[in-house]
Amino acid sequence: MAAQGRHGGRKSNKMTALVVDDNMVNRTIHHQLLDNLGIENVAVGNGKEAVDIHCSGKAFDLILMDMDMPIMNGIEATRKLREMGIRSMIAGVSTRSMEQEIREFIEAGLDDYQEKPLTVSKLISIIRKIN
Repeated sequence: MAAQGRHGGRKSNKMTALVVDDNMVNRTIHHQLLDNLGIENVAVGNGKEAVDIHCSGKAFDLILMDMDMPIMNGIEATRKLREMGIRSMIAGVSTRSMEQEIREFIEAGLDDYQEKPLTVSKLISIIRKIN
């Protein structure tokens, strides 16, 4: 029912996620973790692609957002998505550990932040916050 709570008219009860990461290995790992939990997911390579996919009318329950990407980074993309009225759970996932950088990412509109590598237990803790 999470899909209906966040997006109103959607009929599917299946949770959906968007993976946003410029690193193919990370995208593959995050995609597989989500698949293993039965979460339908799509992966894109930068923040602009994440914004564009939402502009095309797609909606997701969860967005896993990397911080450091070319074209549009995770901070800019998160800020833009929130300005567009996107209410999906956005979880920042990054290798960054400097408090100031993490704070800036969170202030852009994140609901959660997890340090890479993303694990099943970290992913489950994010998902629990959606329900």
